Amino acid sequence: MRAKLINYMRPVAVVAAGKTPFGAFPDRDLRSLAVQAGDKCLKNGHVNPLQVEAFYLGNFAGPSFTGQNHLAPYISTALGIRDVPATRFEAACASSGSAFFHAFSAVSAGLYDCVLVAGVEKMTSQPTARVTEILAGAGDCSGEVKAGSTFPSLFAMIARRHMYQYGTTREDLAAVAVKNHANGALNPDAHMRKVITMEQALNARPVAEPLYLYDCSLISDGAAAVLLMPFDRARDFTDKPVRILGVAQASDFVALDQKPDITTFPAVRRAAQKAYEMAGVTPRDIQFAEVHDCFTIAEIVAIEDLGFVDKGCGGPYESSGATARTGEKPINASGGLKSKGHPVGATGVAQVCDIVAQIRREAGDMQLKRHSLGLAQNLGGSGASCVVSILGNV
Repeated sequence: MRAKLINYMRPVAVVAAGKTPFGAFPDRDLRSLAVQAGDKCLKNGHVNPLQVEAFYLGNFAGPSFTGQNHLAPYISTALGIRDVPATRFEAACASSGSAFFHAFSAVSAGLYDCVLVAGVEKMTSQPTARVTEILAGAGDCSGEVKAGSTFPSLFAMIARRHMYQYGTTREDLAAVAVKNHANGALNPDAHMRKVITMEQALNARPVAEPLYLYDCSLISDGAAAVLLMPFDRARDFTDKPVRILGVAQASDFVALDQKPDITTFPAVRRAAQKAYEMAGVTPRDIQFAEVHDCFTIAEIVAIEDLGFVDKGCGGPYESSGATARTGEKPINASGGLKSKGHPVGATGVAQVCDIVAQIRREAGDMQLKRHSLGLAQNLGGSGASCVVSILGNV
């Protein structure tokens, strides 16, 4: 059935992208961040807000972080987008990835010809303890959260089990952090533009053994937006349309203890399989990727579940340098969540923005030599949601 449906879908392109810097911005509110990214995107696409036929917003916990509900029309009207559907999507840290998936689906089905997709989060309005509590709501509140688990502790369990089953080391985890900080230092919009050494990563303050300070992503504010249109209309607005070759969303158990093997995320594997099928490519064909490194172990698990390496080989692959900007499979050339920042509701669309910039050769100091086919992997919770998107210049 899915293969038949693909034959009837219209090709879709990203026409424009725009995002804010990621960081801690005490003088900015959620709406101003989203409007900045949305305005930039519309201007880059030479599109008037009144031409937008639907607005899809990815946001995880705006009401908890800021007290504001009804966020989609709250933001769309500020952008000058009125009288059209304005809908918020929530899928934990995969919220804007989910918004992107559903926007693609609507355009490819012929429902709309011009859709603005945005993601935003304003996290620093709350103290760290409260942020941790809010984020924990993406876990199983009746079980693991009630027992005191937080996402650092859950991913620490994943890391410890991965070490036990496959021999992954703390040096492998640190290699991810060192690499992504080196990449993020080249990103003018990154939250933490700081090069770190292996020694610093290994000797940092422990957070949840075996995860240390530099194994964990940041509490960030920020927003990102992309404009989607049918591919046959895209060149009326840009001479650099980027084709969405495949995109898929999948889900799994929320609670970690319901998964038969916590060293792999079935939602990632299922979403990747569907996206590869839609795009007509294999993992070997992907030239570069932005993956969801909320913790360093998450990047190692991701490159395994995406099929870039065999199961259990992610750690040594990272340590070998293969995922560096000059390696055979560059991962997180933007700095990833680890260095670029992780305003959770914005992350999925921001990954797409980074893929688009690479394909268009607009990535500045981050530009890769091989950049015509990229993949974005956006994870929600401890693997309960995942969106995989494949984009190219064909």
